[in-house]
Parts: sequence; structure tokens; C-alpha cells
Amino acid sequence: MAEAEAAAGKMKQFNGGGGGAGLEPERGRFPYCVVWTPIPVLTWLFPIIGHMGICTSAGVIRDFAGPYYVSEDNMAFGKPVKYWKLDPNKVYSSSPNAWDMAVHDASEEYKHRMHNLCCDNCHSHVALALNLMRYDNSSSWNMVKLCFFSLLYGKYVSIGGFMKTWLPFVLFLGVILTVILTLHLR
Repeated sequence: MAEAEAAAGKMKQFNGGGGGAGLEPERGRFPYCVVWTPIPVLTWLFPIIGHMGICTSAGVIRDFAGPYYVSEDNMAFGKPVKYWKLDPNKVYSSSPNAWDMAVHDASEEYKHRMHNLCCDNCHSHVALALNLMRYDNSSSWNMVKLCFFSLLYGKYVSIGGFMKTWLPFVLFLGVILTVILTLHLR
């Protein structure tokens, strides 16, 4: 018991006080957020699949955009349409800038990796950053968990972002439904 208390004393939660407290979607600033944008054609067919990035405490977006490349403030498929605000107080570290260090270290790691659409992609980059900072005292972040939580807790930046995500899918379903009904009614 005493060992657990001593360990808890050494491991303090990051206090995210300071810069980057407010969201500024019009400027593309999402401090302490996971951001998401649709991937043309792929998101049109499967609207829950898209491109993901993670932001620094100042709101600078970092995303694994392709083989050996992590972009900064220039997401591979356009501006974020959805964001999931995380709580910097849930970062477990003794370092005052643990959030930014984890995002930096994950980005440096992914600058040396080949991009794989199914296995090692933008979601994996964000998961590594969250694992490095032990967000929510967890080191089991992965693509599936991020996809689910982003779907559950993410908020659209605007009605335009919602439409950009869902309208192509609805139109695609409408075309398929029209074709099926036309062929079936003959």
C-alpha cells in the first residue's frame, strides 16, 4: 500500500494550464484535440472511416499523411470537420509539457515508418501519442478504440462539416436504392 502511494506521489497528472485553452476552428486551432477529416471516395462509401490527426497544446495539427511524412498544420485530406476534445489533466507524467512531448515523439517515430492503409496509419500515429502520454492512465490505445471514441465523442466543426461527411453517403445510398427499386418494379 505504501509503495502504491509513493508511486502515485511520483506520478502526477499533467496540469495543462497555459496556452491553447480555446478552440479556434476558423483558424484551424484545436488544442488538446484529436481531429478528423473525410477521405474522398472512402468516406463516401463508409462515413465512419476518415483521416485523423492529433493537436499540440497550442492547437497545431500533426498527422501521419503518408510514407515517412508527418505533416504539421496541413492535414492530408483538408481541414478538420470533426474534433474530439481531450482533457490534458488525464495525462500521467512528471513532465510539465508531457502532451507536446508525446505528440512530438510519436511524430518523430512515424517519420520513419511506411504508411499502410489498414495497419499502420494516421490512427496508429494518434494512438502512439496517447500511449506515450499514458492518456487516461492507459497504454492500450489503438485504431479501433480511437475510431469508436471519435465517433462517440467527436463534434462537428460546423453543419458544413457534417454535410461533407454524410451527404455523399446519403446520395450514394439514394442512387443504389433508386436503381434497385427501378429494376425490381419492372
